[in-house]
Amino acid sequence: MSKTKIYYQCQACGHTSPKWLGKCPDCGGWNSFAEEKSFSGKRQASADDQYGRSAPLPLSAVEGITEKRVPTGISEFDRVLGGGIVPGSVILIGGDPGIGKSTLILQIFAGLSARPGKLLYVSGEESPQQIKMRADRLAASSDNIIVLPETSLEGIIDAASKIVPAAMVVDSIQTVYTQELPSAPGSVGQVRECAAKLVLLAKRSGIPVFIIGHVTKDGAIAGPRVLEHIVDTVLYFEGDRGHAYRVLRTIKNRFGSTNEIGIFEMSDAGLREVENPSELFLSERPLHVSGTTVVACIEGTRPIMVELQALVSQTSFGMPRRTSIGVDFNRANLLTAILEKRAGLQLGGMDIFLNVVGGMKIVEPAIDLGIITTIASSAREVPVDPQTFVFGEVGLSGEIRAVAQAEARLKEAAKIGFNHAVIPAGNAAKLKGDFGLRITGVKDVSECLKALLS
Repeated sequence: MSKTKIYYQCQACGHTSPKWLGKCPDCGGWNSFAEEKSFSGKRQASADDQYGRSAPLPLSAVEGITEKRVPTGISEFDRVLGGGIVPGSVILIGGDPGIGKSTLILQIFAGLSARPGKLLYVSGEESPQQIKMRADRLAASSDNIIVLPETSLEGIIDAASKIVPAAMVVDSIQTVYTQELPSAPGSVGQVRECAAKLVLLAKRSGIPVFIIGHVTKDGAIAGPRVLEHIVDTVLYFEGDRGHAYRVLRTIKNRFGSTNEIGIFEMSDAGLREVENPSELFLSERPLHVSGTTVVACIEGTRPIMVELQALVSQTSFGMPRRTSIGVDFNRANLLTAILEKRAGLQLGGMDIFLNVVGGMKIVEPAIDLGIITTIASSAREVPVDPQTFVFGEVGLSGEIRAVAQAEARLKEAAKIGFNHAVIPAGNAAKLKGDFGLRITGVKDVSECLKALLS
């Protein structure tokens, strides 16, 4: 018989202690101790060992999985995964409470229920009656969806071994516990140990496993960062609960491209796919108003036209306020300093508010030119032509640098109906064709503002 010994280890430096400590005596880190376990004696085979031990194979003998993706019937979700679900993959879905994670999973299962095989829905937070109410509202009820209200990991693995589902979901990982650790569900040790055993189950059985995780106040998955390292795919559900739009973003994907996004609209009947997000984001755009600019950005492999808005006004406080929603705060401050230094705008006593319309969060540097233009338009009270869009990266010297995939951005804008593009001169010199647009290449910030606001 094997004996399990519980000890505590600092996740920063590795210092061990027989009991939990608030502060590590070695590195001085606070709240860094997590449960670990060690075995003495011969360890018995556990429930996760039932699929046998793996045998070494030559790489040439390993069967590929490129053509074995399973489509879910939701094209936006298949896009972020890279074409569908890979057998044996583990997919972590995170997001704020009430953002629509459970709704999305139930709709995915509704699409998969048309294929052969059972689907196991493990719920640690909701009763079967609550899941049934949501399924009726989404028209997702099916005999192939098996609901299991369980929080014990051993019970979950035992049920999965008996049912052998085509896919399973654990909602959520913070409610699941293993009997090998004495701590409460949701602790660092429990989350890590339960996730590791679910990954082992998926890899040895070929069952795709979806794991739903809570997020902290900072927007990160609750629990250890190792939870994101051991899974195959990490998806974040973004969006303001006050907006109808939801963005599903790929943070990590071992079977496809990263930073891919899928866009949904929340409705009474669940999440609805948005096939043309550019038209949706620009549908209520004000025309001939200062402080608004359209930017062509790339999210993953998809070009999207989004609207940037800025409000620049004289501050009534000793310290001017700077607020940005949807763009990096430090990047916005940097571009404001470039406007002051290179374009001569006096913004030191101005409140500046930036917003990306529709609840999108954009991190690529190609929106720099849009931020510059939007702030200058609001400060000068000069509107940008509504048929004009921009993109480009701005350097600290005020130069405008070329960006990737310029042709895809121009094609998307031409399809929407724009007729004028202000882009980096480096991109304009390499274009083959005009794409039905009047293209203006600019080299620095002053030249850009002259072309747009004069």
